[in-house]
Amino acid sequence: MKSELEKLNNGDWYYFLDSAVVARKARAAQLCQDFNALPATDAAAQTAKIRDLFGTAGTRLSVQAHFHCDYGKNIHVGDDFLSNYNLTILDIAPVTMGNHVMIGPNVGIYTVNHPMTASGRREYKAKALPITIGNDVWLGGNVVILPGVTIGNNVVVAAGAVVNSDVPDNTLMAGVPAKPIKSLSEF
Repeated sequence: MKSELEKLNNGDWYYFLDSAVVARKARAAQLCQDFNALPATDAAAQTAKIRDLFGTAGTRLSVQAHFHCDYGKNIHVGDDFLSNYNLTILDIAPVTMGNHVMIGPNVGIYTVNHPMTASGRREYKAKALPITIGNDVWLGGNVVILPGVTIGNNVVVAAGAVVNSDVPDNTLMAGVPAKPIKSLSEF
């Protein structure tokens, strides 16, 4: 029989109150609390704490407080990663971001979903699907990325958009749900 973590890692429905899942979240909550308590003027301490929290991170990393996540070790960012205030990443499944990614304030990146049935929610079930964000992506303020989405390279997602499906390279997306607005030149 699969453990809840094995179910989680395979994209199966899992019991989100399982002790192993709760322990991962508690560790992340403590590290996020530690990060958010650091002085805003101590960029070196902030960077060191985020590097402890993330699975991997490239060069030139900047994350502003407040930051929240579910696990941390499933977050992988490339070089020149910048996030503004109040980023939340529910990284029960992996969240992988390329190089030169900029994230505006109040963005939510959510790999986890819950059943559409009341009975499934009463059983505390969840399912996690990975999110991939390419190189040279800008997510505007208040953007939401939903489970299982892949965003290509050179993409801009306009403020307030909700991305619920894959986004091709060189695209400006906007709206709820997000739709392609126009093609972007590579440089």
